[in-house]
Amino acid sequence: MRSSLLIVNPHASGVTDALLEQVRAALPAPLEVVRTERGGQAGEIANAHEGAVDAIYVFSGDGTYNEVLNGLTADVPLGFIPGGGTSVLPRALGTGRDPVAAARLLATGATRRIGLGRVNGRRFAFNAGIGLDAELVRRIDLRGRAEDGKRPGDTAFVREALGLLSSRRGRFPDALEVDGHGRAAFALVANCDPYTYAGRVGIRVSRGASFDLGIDVVAPSGVRARDVPRLGVELLRGARSRPGMIVLHDAERVVIRCDEPLPLQVDGEDLGDVGSAVLESEPSAVTALVPA
Repeated sequence: MRSSLLIVNPHASGVTDALLEQVRAALPAPLEVVRTERGGQAGEIANAHEGAVDAIYVFSGDGTYNEVLNGLTADVPLGFIPGGGTSVLPRALGTGRDPVAAARLLATGATRRIGLGRVNGRRFAFNAGIGLDAELVRRIDLRGRAEDGKRPGDTAFVREALGLLSSRRGRFPDALEVDGHGRAAFALVANCDPYTYAGRVGIRVSRGASFDLGIDVVAPSGVRARDVPRLGVELLRGARSRPGMIVLHDAERVVIRCDEPLPLQVDGEDLGDVGSAVLESEPSAVTALVPA
């Protein structure tokens, strides 16, 4: 029997030495533990080990999961253990928020093929965004990290969201074109439901999104201050197509062209500004370990 690999981001918000020992004990032995030391390294570690292990577990936040998904070239089962402030991916796969409980579930769980999304060739697991939410991610990153390397939590996100709305006076004019569908102020791209979480509350954005289907795109147009309350409710509960709201479900490929470069995020990570984005579905892309 070959060993398994546990990749750990020691700077993730929910990772501590004590929890790491409990997670390690809950996973099948033999198990090799490798800690990341810099951004981007998780993908390199996964790539280097993928041919020699029976499974790869990742104890981290969503950014490190994304690195692993983009580093893999072989089909090795992946187990995502929640160690970040939000950890959307493992929660969307049914493991919950507790890392030790999640490790126990995955150790005796099942496997599931899941689809991913791609934007300009970069894989994403649960969401991507052009404009509004990507700008929010950037604002959080500009706050920097604590001395222990941990990222600001949900309270900081709420403050930055309110600050962004205030600075724009609630107005988000059309800034991009969704090819074949029309103009929009920003675009939210979902590969599962929920799109993300605010603490325990799931933000739905697109209720029909699924790891088993193509990508969903939600793109409102001409947002004014008076539209913000309604839009907020729609994005929390799941948007429906209507005048002023583009909603695409189970799409294989969507092209978005920006009037000028706009921020792009994938799985909560800032990828810089883009002038256009080619969004694609990658069906049944990887094998995920899930609760039985």
